[in-house]
Amino acid sequence: MPEDFDARLDCAGYTFESRVRYSETDEKGRISIAGIVDYFQDTSTFQSEDLGLGVAYLKGMGLAWVVNAWQIVIHRYPVLGERIFAGTFPYEFKGFIGLRNFLIEDEKKNRLVEANSVWTLMNLEKGLPARATAEMIEKYKLGERLPMAYAPRKIPVPQGGEEQEKIFIARQHLDGNHHVNNGQYIHIAMGYLPEDFQVGQLRVEYKRQAHLHDEVRPVVWRQEEKCLVSLNGADGMAYAVAEFTQAKSEG
Repeated sequence: MPEDFDARLDCAGYTFESRVRYSETDEKGRISIAGIVDYFQDTSTFQSEDLGLGVAYLKGMGLAWVVNAWQIVIHRYPVLGERIFAGTFPYEFKGFIGLRNFLIEDEKKNRLVEANSVWTLMNLEKGLPARATAEMIEKYKLGERLPMAYAPRKIPVPQGGEEQEKIFIARQHLDGNHHVNNGQYIHIAMGYLPEDFQVGQLRVEYKRQAHLHDEVRPVVWRQEEKCLVSLNGADGMAYAVAEFTQAKSEG
């Protein structure tokens, strides 16, 4: 953890320094949306591991944190080779709900990306939400939430839409909990963006879990400044809904 951690984030939390790798970039040499989400997931995982609240702890308790929603605002895309700082902190617990901010800054402490997220702590055996443990409440130090324009968690889905060719969940889509990783939903949804669509904000609402061999039937709505993708099951009910808003200028 950098020595100037508190000054950099100006909040309680966790940060780590990195450098944008070639494998994380898109065709324009900038970090991809999937790369941003991976940094956020890794940052919160590192924090939990360092606090003794990581994968082994959760597995031993029969628990898992499941993301309900993302709101990611991109002010500028980090580029290949750029040194960045990825940070995160929880700012509120509400029973079984955890609210967490994420951010990416450059070496000059310019805010490049900021995000809000909503998580549910699940009892895996019962398949029901569980309250955060006393140890979690004690060890996760709450920060003051970022001063960003917060969007609602739920994403309205209009009628109609353009149905796409169905796909099936494969092993590469899964994570350690044996369901589709939340970043994979984003990766799938981005395949339906118009060419040269510059994402300035991404919102995702996760509705239920998809598993190996499940059928996904994407439905897409495209507007001038927005693209909405609903990743539906064979029953027509959504697994996840992603809303992409076009950036106002190139960044």
